[in-house]
Amino acid sequence: MTTEILGMVGTKDASEIRGSYTDGPAVDADYLTRFARAHEDAGFDRVLIGYSASSPDGFAVASHVLNATTRLKVLIAHRPGFVQPTVVARKLATIDQLTGGGRVAIHHITGGSDGDQRRDGDWEDHDTRYLRTAEFIQVLRKSLTSLTPFDHSGRFYRYEKAFSVVKPATEAGIPIYFGGQSEAAVQVGAEHADVYMLFGEPLEQTAERIDILRRQAARFDRTLSFSLSTRPIVADTEDAAWAKAEAIRAATAQRLAAAQGLYGKNSPFISGENSSVGDRRLRETAARKEVHDERLWFGITALTGQGGNSSAHVGTPAQVADALRKYHDIGVDRFLIRGFEPLEDVQLWGQALIPELRARLAERVPADV
Repeated sequence: MTTEILGMVGTKDASEIRGSYTDGPAVDADYLTRFARAHEDAGFDRVLIGYSASSPDGFAVASHVLNATTRLKVLIAHRPGFVQPTVVARKLATIDQLTGGGRVAIHHITGGSDGDQRRDGDWEDHDTRYLRTAEFIQVLRKSLTSLTPFDHSGRFYRYEKAFSVVKPATEAGIPIYFGGQSEAAVQVGAEHADVYMLFGEPLEQTAERIDILRRQAARFDRTLSFSLSTRPIVADTEDAAWAKAEAIRAATAQRLAAAQGLYGKNSPFISGENSSVGDRRLRETAARKEVHDERLWFGITALTGQGGNSSAHVGTPAQVADALRKYHDIGVDRFLIRGFEPLEDVQLWGQALIPELRARLAERVPADV
């Protein structure tokens, strides 16, 4: 099984415990360059560029990251519904051609916050948005692969003789990642995604999700890859790691009380009603128990919900690598990890966590679910 370790970059130094989206420039190009290169130096395969209706443009950020590095790949988060899929296909293929080929992927996030959708003028309801995403991906794939002009007439998109001269630079094309926990999301992702992104839930729940998704994908004669998101908190000793987690919790709570930081007032992540099933699932898991599977910690989830993939594996690098290896055993082949001290954590993980994780993944053969 091919494995991939993903990180996440941002255009300024901000997280639950530091920085603010309202202080200073929204784009710090020097910081983004250092952040991207730190991921490459630490041994990451790919970095996610996030999306909100208030954030810098992900395609422009991806171009900067690709040109600041030599082998690091990007995963551009994108919300279907605001740009035509034929246009997005040409944008992706052009960036892929200009940056060495095979380094570009797209992550479809349909949107769980009605308020954030409306910031960009989208008033469709939750399930309708997923129907639109399904049609978007269909047109996107055809635009990236069709060697002749094509017509399309659907509920959301209509084209006559659509065609893209520019194609992806490699036969692998542009991988399509997808996320969502609702029944509507499962139907769309099983039929159309290459990689299904999962939140950091306990092992038993994750195995259940993988089983559901695999069975749904089989209905379309398809197979899926799976990525798990977590926020590792590591230190030289387990006690030190848990002390670090408690310090992160205290700092997050203090900043929330003061309406500062990632989830403070004017944050792009707290706009309007949240219809996300994933958010509800993580909050329910946090309410049942703070620590699952020995070291999967929901201390921040209880404060912020799912935002920023909030559950965290806590321990020494070896302990966290062992915990993630268990997900690999049940079918996860990609791990998205990001820190509460974004740049410093990447540098720290490159010294021990990533080498430990790669060693454990190389020696294990995943079991059937």
